[in-house]
Amino acid sequence: MIIGVDGNEANVEKQVGVSVYTKNLLYWYSKWADKNIQFKVFLKKSPLNFLPRENKYYKYVVVKSKFLWSQLFLPINLYFKNKVNVFFSPAHYAPRFCPVPIVVTIHDLSYFIYPDEFLKKDLYQLKNWTKYSVDKASKIIAVSKTTKKDLMKFYNLPEGKIEVVYNGFEKNIGDRTCDRTSEVKKDKYLLFVGTIQPRKNLSVLIRAFNKFIQTNQGFKLVIAGKKGWLFEEIFEEVEKLNLKNKIIFTDHVSDKKLVSLYKNAFCFIMPSLYEGFGIPILEAMAYGCPVISSFTSSLPEIGGEACLYFDPNNLNDLTDKISQLINDIELRNSLIEKGKERIKLFSWKKCATETLNIIKNQSKI
Repeated sequence: MIIGVDGNEANVEKQVGVSVYTKNLLYWYSKWADKNIQFKVFLKKSPLNFLPRENKYYKYVVVKSKFLWSQLFLPINLYFKNKVNVFFSPAHYAPRFCPVPIVVTIHDLSYFIYPDEFLKKDLYQLKNWTKYSVDKASKIIAVSKTTKKDLMKFYNLPEGKIEVVYNGFEKNIGDRTCDRTSEVKKDKYLLFVGTIQPRKNLSVLIRAFNKFIQTNQGFKLVIAGKKGWLFEEIFEEVEKLNLKNKIIFTDHVSDKKLVSLYKNAFCFIMPSLYEGFGIPILEAMAYGCPVISSFTSSLPEIGGEACLYFDPNNLNDLTDKISQLINDIELRNSLIEKGKERIKLFSWKKCATETLNIIKNQSKI
């Protein structure tokens, strides 16, 4: 059996979200490839150095195109040059006119719930190309029960067509012995990791932090993540509250710095209004960082009893939860221990295994 994979999401320098997902699956598939299960990973450009190395049964196929890659040039290649038995798309977009069964992973449907966060062109593409993909697919993988429910709601899909396979997380990111990053070396800090955009609900986090430091002046807030859509209002909020010396924006950080931030933070806060999964919650738990999370979408599903939850629309609730961790050492230690147990339920190996089983079952062979 030869499995074709769209590997483009993994073939980028800055690894976040879907890129991390795709890279980790490719890592395991390169290890498992043999004469019975072979992989052809299709790319728009040559593979970057950090992708798994090729071997006899795991190969990269570069199909160059500046436009209509999945809609035209990839399908032509699949028809006439590189035959596969089943094709896997790790991120929403399946090739048009694919000659073999398709399995596609859907990560979230935020574009239906928060359409204002997307450019009109991107919104049209996400809605319509994803619709084609989920209609055409033999099987759909959802990364959470929340995403599965959203697929059934927005695309009117039958429940039996969708399988839930949870993401894993990268426990051994970078150097586990690294020290604090220089930006936060001298202060206690609260941590957020994610793209800066409205649905991450950072305005509530910033205002809650502003209230919190009225009685806890030694703390800072570190926001680690690249700028997304409509990020300007977040920076305006910081200016308005005169918090420029209290809030650190790191932009995208290296794996090494990310580990340091998790390991040394007082707590990790996930204030999002909507998440398809929420990998940073598991990453924080893996490094002994207690988690405060909003009680919405997939986050309680992923965090279980290992998080302290708050109403994402109530900044006072968030402030109270942070204060609880300050004043209750037993609670903080309990969350850390529960987090260590919680992460045992998730791994990239498990995710890759369950995903591969679904892919194999869709092959005509």
